[in-house]
Amino acid sequence: MSLKFLGIWPNTPDDGSPTIWLDDTTGDLIIQSWTADEATVRQAQEVGSVPGHSTEVPDHESVIRLPANMLQFIPRPDSEVNGGNSGT
Repeated sequence: MSLKFLGIWPNTPDDGSPTIWLDDTTGDLIIQSWTADEATVRQAQEVGSVPGHSTEVPDHESVIRLPANMLQFIPRPDSEVNGGNSGT
């Protein structure tokens, strides 16, 4: 695994700030951010995702809250950046 730093919360203090890295090998994003509070997790469970899929969060997963201003650091495929299909 080879990580590439993408970005950190602007005007960050010295520690505990949302940060994003890219795994150059797999293309995965590695995200450090605030853990979502219980109310947010419950609301996500109520909304659900795919019909029939469990809404429980497994022990090996976490629900995080990524601040909107961190979206600027998420890489996008060239087709999306250049007017590709957004799926809508």
